[in-house]
Amino acid sequence: MIYKEYKDIKLSCLGMGNMRLPQIGKPGSGDKIDYAKAHEILDKALASGINYYDTAHVYNGGDSESCLGEWIAKQDRDSFYVATKFNIGACKDYKGMFEDQLKRLQTERIDFYLIHCILDGNVDEYINSGAIEYFEEQKRKGRITYLGFSSHASPATLKRFADLRDWDFAQIQLNYYDWLYETTKEEYEILYSRNIPIVVMEPVRGGRLADLTPGPEGILKAAHPEWSSASWALKFVKSLPGVQVILSGMSNLEQLDDNLATFSVENDFTEADREVLFNAGRALRNDLYVPCTACRYCTDNCPMQINIPEYLKFLNAYKLQGKWGLQGIDKVDSQGAPGDCIACGACMTHCPQGIEIPKFMAELAEVM
Repeated sequence: MIYKEYKDIKLSCLGMGNMRLPQIGKPGSGDKIDYAKAHEILDKALASGINYYDTAHVYNGGDSESCLGEWIAKQDRDSFYVATKFNIGACKDYKGMFEDQLKRLQTERIDFYLIHCILDGNVDEYINSGAIEYFEEQKRKGRITYLGFSSHASPATLKRFADLRDWDFAQIQLNYYDWLYETTKEEYEILYSRNIPIVVMEPVRGGRLADLTPGPEGILKAAHPEWSSASWALKFVKSLPGVQVILSGMSNLEQLDDNLATFSVENDFTEADREVLFNAGRALRNDLYVPCTACRYCTDNCPMQINIPEYLKFLNAYKLQGKWGLQGIDKVDSQGAPGDCIACGACMTHCPQGIEIPKFMAELAEVM
């Protein structure tokens, strides 16, 4: 395992994201986490040297924190670091939420605490809520060790929030696709220029960069047949000097093993590799229609209970393969269907990617 110095401690470059832990039912069904399988992954992660564990109040309706908490209670608490977050859109009672999180996580301190999901539309609410001052107080009391934030905001808003205080770290979505086509490169440079250590989320874009279409996958395989598509994405992020920890939401032991191999070697990504990867990204751009990362922030607020991420996968497949891409759409585990969408927009207020979900639901309903 590769480690990097952080203040007076060392953090594993690979962090364990706990948003996509194995579930009892079908993946993406919204069912409860399978604690036994999840703990098996967490046990191996810790034994393999991963010492950064990330969760949030909103992941799996709080079940992610509870699952992690049961695991934490069985471990040496000083052998790893826990990160969780406050999301003002989910609950405005930051004091009550923080106390609940300590209980769910079965710990007396949060090592890395984040103001969660800064957006252009909520930044003023965060600044004016009193939450930042409250969490600074908890840091002084030793209940929070390091205070940071996560952002899906524009570069201008990111600059504004980054300059509010001396943040200990910041978390952004960073992967080679967004580096090419979104504002990710600029966001990285904003934080790097301010010496704010970066924790990376969505390095494989919710799995999209681990399961490529044939064109871009062929480009990568021609260069390094032994590297998985996911490892290419992770190696790129790992090569950036401002990156402290790279989170991966590992759902099974196979994904963990692949990632452990990627993070066992330093400096194994060359400029030539970068150009190959960017060529694959350009090829993927021609194939990808809806840039969904399957974070599922949209689903909890859908009044029609539509499994939005699963249906958007089919819309992408339809754009690539025509009607053949819709095979199996009738088996999606969802209370509502695309045709049931009432275009209320509740989903869009929580989508970090800014996807016009009602428009795409209407389009998919039409082709179905």
